Amino acid sequence: MTNKIPSQDALQPDGVDRRHLLRGAAAIAAMSVVTTGASARDFGRGAEPQRYPDPDIVVIDPKRFKAKVGNTSIKRLYTGCLWAEGPAWNAQGQYLLWSDIPNNRQLRYLDDDGHISEQFHKPSNEANGNTFDFEGRQITAERTRLVRYEHNGSLTVLAEQANGKPLNGPNDMVVHPNDGSVWFTDPGYGAISIYEGQKSNTGTVQPYQKEAVYRLDAKTGQLTKVADEPFKPNGIAFSHDYKKVYVCDTGITHYPEAKNIVWQYDLNGDKLSNPRTLIDMTLDGKSGFPDGLRVDTEGNIWVGAGWVGDGYDGVQIFAPDGQRIGQIRLPETCANLCFGGKKRNRLFMAASQSLYAVYVETQGAHNC
Repeated sequence: MTNKIPSQDALQPDGVDRRHLLRGAAAIAAMSVVTTGASARDFGRGAEPQRYPDPDIVVIDPKRFKAKVGNTSIKRLYTGCLWAEGPAWNAQGQYLLWSDIPNNRQLRYLDDDGHISEQFHKPSNEANGNTFDFEGRQITAERTRLVRYEHNGSLTVLAEQANGKPLNGPNDMVVHPNDGSVWFTDPGYGAISIYEGQKSNTGTVQPYQKEAVYRLDAKTGQLTKVADEPFKPNGIAFSHDYKKVYVCDTGITHYPEAKNIVWQYDLNGDKLSNPRTLIDMTLDGKSGFPDGLRVDTEGNIWVGAGWVGDGYDGVQIFAPDGQRIGQIRLPETCANLCFGGKKRNRLFMAASQSLYAVYVETQGAHNC
């Protein structure tokens, strides 16, 4: 009688074929390489790759916020500032200008090759906000005055007093296309901080006068106060159709009764009327400062915000009726922003120590 050795297949429990088992194990191993290998792999020099879509571009209302691009991500273009502020896009030169207030300088980012000039203007007299008028001239809010850089390189002082008193410290400004008038805010931050400017050594109490919004007539140079409801008016922007004006209020830094809100005014020629709250910055029970803002061609309002922390700081996007519809989360507090690039569809964000940018599926409504 011959002893017959059973096959390996017959030894598998429950009739499992060994060859099938081996093939299954190989497939599982291959899947493991696919799912875990990429995250463990060193892709070489540079930032870690970002999987699309960028999770920090948050769509809150998909019916109203359609500006998210699925195959783009937030990029940090520069870091090394002490407090980045006032980005403004020059369409003719295809460059972005922004301020680094405590370092007393202005920087420039060239769109064609990404080169950054770290001392575009230095010293800058602790410059804060910037814009360009419709002749391509740079207008800047310095620590104590509003100035314009002429084409020949000279500097023109546009305003440094109102009502016979010094300005508190201009902050942000916009230019109206019809008459070239400059509308600017005067909260006074630069003139009450050694870090961002210089405290008064004359014994005069700052603010020198009620914080306000002003209009500077381009032809006559006449300066007119057009609003003083905000405790500390900060960022300012026209609506996309130039029928309204939006003003950020950061008065809570000095006035306990103030709120983190964005004001809305009706624009009637050279006057503002009907002041009311359009935006409350509260999100999930937390409220941050609305520093600067810009508007897209659909009328949505993009607000630089922060001083709360992760999940809040960055840019918050609101529909024209003031409802929050989207968010761009940044790892730093965002002060100000602007639209730029060849198609005016790139959002530049000056955020604390860094400059960030992201492409969006909309365009800025105004020149910068």
